[in-house]
Amino acid sequence: MKTQVAIIGAGPSGLLLGQLLQKHGINNIIVERRSGEYVLSRIRAGVLEQGTVNLLREAGVSDRMDANGLPHDGFALAFGGRNVRIDLAGLTGGNNVMIYGQTEVTRDLMDARAKSGATTFYEASDVRIHNVDSKHPYVSFVENGETVHLECDYVAGCDGYHGISRQTIPDTIIKTFEREYPFGWLGIISETPPVSDELIYASHQRGFALCSMRSETRSRYYIQVPLDEKVEDWPDEKFWAELKARLPEETAAKMITGPSVEKSIAPLRSFVAEPMQYHRLFLVGDAAHIVPPTGAKGLNLAASDVHTLYQLMLKIYKEGRTDLIERYSDTCLRRVWKAERFSWWMTSAMHKFSDKDDFNSRMQRAELEYYTGSEAGMTVIAENYAGLPYEKLEP
Repeated sequence: MKTQVAIIGAGPSGLLLGQLLQKHGINNIIVERRSGEYVLSRIRAGVLEQGTVNLLREAGVSDRMDANGLPHDGFALAFGGRNVRIDLAGLTGGNNVMIYGQTEVTRDLMDARAKSGATTFYEASDVRIHNVDSKHPYVSFVENGETVHLECDYVAGCDGYHGISRQTIPDTIIKTFEREYPFGWLGIISETPPVSDELIYASHQRGFALCSMRSETRSRYYIQVPLDEKVEDWPDEKFWAELKARLPEETAAKMITGPSVEKSIAPLRSFVAEPMQYHRLFLVGDAAHIVPPTGAKGLNLAASDVHTLYQLMLKIYKEGRTDLIERYSDTCLRRVWKAERFSWWMTSAMHKFSDKDDFNSRMQRAELEYYTGSEAGMTVIAENYAGLPYEKLEP
């Protein structure tokens, strides 16, 4: 079996890359070790940067997003008992974000791929990547009990942190940078109207909280908890009481509560692998980097990787240019580290790190007051949150 680009992983980054390539006649096959139902069951981010929205439109999969997504021109930082609105559109010249769940993005991409007739192998086992340091790489996997050899020109590793792609790069080549945070997020989804029309990020002496949403009738809420907490220790009543305690009084008073339909705890960490390519293997998204969710950058950073690789493949297959191949990693990493910085800053400024009223807690308050105290400071926050421009392969 042969293809031009073998894509490992059928999450949103792999599907988006496949859709963009397919629209330009670049043949690709996706290999995924999980079932399609499992991929759709993963509940992830819901805040899409302007660049991600534009890329989904370019891919031709934006109809449901444009019809059902919620454009947001701003969000609030709550601290010291007050809300400070960050005017995204006004501070960035019109950029905003779109509230549209990652599950829905994945569904739209799956539907588009099915309509295109492009090949996807789900529930593939023993996936391996071979010979990426040659002109003839291939991917092997077991499908229905038989070993398949998929010959290709290039391999896109879109298979996440635990996937085989990053592990294929020799330890002597790859270097990783990591920071783990001493807390996690306890998150719930409830069939209740959101407490606010825009997201609220709250810094409180009891810990961080986030008020988000998936639609006008479905809310997504989070609170910071210690890493050793368990979901079963948090019945709905306890969660709602703790969430309200961390919000400004007028916000808590407006909150409509109800039974949770999903509840989970996720740890927070920062991770980057360099380089993001090894000869004809390119790492995309979580295979190369992870950000704490505070800055809403996970899916968006994967989309910017997809954009870079997609542009590179167009140069190769439409213009015959292979001279830009070695620029993929450096191009992606310039934006990756900027997004890592913003996510680290949001996490560091908004979360509780100690029970003490210490130097760090005073610095957190000073940071928030400084950045929200001037238009210049709020512009820095707005530009990063709405999404920095995509880096270019060529100057």
